[in-house]
Amino acid sequence: MRNEQLNRYVRNITLKEIDEEGQEKLLNSKVLVIGAGGLGSPLLLYLAASGIGTIGIIDDDKVDLSNLQRQIIYKNDDVDQPKTHAAKKRLLELNPDINIITHQLRLDETNIDNIIKDYDIIADGSDNFETRFLVNERCFRHKKPLVSAAVVGFSGQVYTFKPYLDGHPCYRCIYPELPAPNASPPCREFGVLGSVVGQVGSFQATEIIKELLNIGESLSGKMIMIDALYADIKKVKINRDPNCLCCANERKK
Repeated sequence: MRNEQLNRYVRNITLKEIDEEGQEKLLNSKVLVIGAGGLGSPLLLYLAASGIGTIGIIDDDKVDLSNLQRQIIYKNDDVDQPKTHAAKKRLLELNPDINIITHQLRLDETNIDNIIKDYDIIADGSDNFETRFLVNERCFRHKKPLVSAAVVGFSGQVYTFKPYLDGHPCYRCIYPELPAPNASPPCREFGVLGSVVGQVGSFQATEIIKELLNIGESLSGKMIMIDALYADIKKVKINRDPNCLCCANERKK
């Protein structure tokens, strides 16, 4: 590790759970972030600052003025610019030591396999159930750890999924079926407090780093539920569904 890197990451390296060996591992890690919005903003910033060596960003959207209330990776000058391009610029300003790969597209069945195969861990901050179901299924198939999060209003959830391990659930063990159309309105209809998205996205970043370094207790098989309005945080157990349409069916093949 270069002297400049030792200085940049000294607060990480000082932690006995990380030290210099762990920081080297982070610098050699590859994380894909799906969605460069409210959750993706703090997640990307903290992953970049922590020294994740390669970060992939998937998003097909452009920056809108209404995004700036919570999507803190962007500035006013970024409005109407592709989110992946604006995010890459900001991350390299923060840490030119890392590699940023942009995927300016909407993730779907035709491109997901070719993209996720190159990454060590997948982070899902998407805003729709169709994408979450697809990412969950392909991460299971490719044996990729998936760290997912969601926020609405003052509430958020964080989960880690490793269903390729015995006894570990997947996302569809919690949510078996896609909701009916329009059953889950987007955040522009529900509303969301920007600082809550920051809280949950930061939690997500910590879980990713823990998984990469195999430190602490994995969140796989559990879920963190955050109610910021009442300052309440719960960790609840998630059981594998033996009839899950994703992980149970795939195992029978």
